Amino acid sequence: MIVGLVVWIVIGAVAGWLAGVLVRGGGFGFVANAALGIVGAAVAGFLLPRLGFFLGHGLVGEILRSAIGAVIVLLILSIVPKLSR
Repeated sequence: MIVGLVVWIVIGAVAGWLAGVLVRGGGFGFVANAALGIVGAAVAGFLLPRLGFFLGHGLVGEILRSAIGAVIVLLILSIVPKLSR
């Protein structure tokens, strides 16, 4: 159980860092990257299958899926402040 949690956090951190590089040009620190990646994994886990996208299984597939979800989250977060003006 502990090993699974550590793997989940590390995948989240890598995915969050990757999303930060793709969207804003840099990472946000380990904790923020991990949180972003975990939220991204949840978003992608919900959204991608409904759109017909399947990235396979394993570590690489999980990182890609989480990074795509994290990019979606970052794009939404970048739009929200513009809507409130």
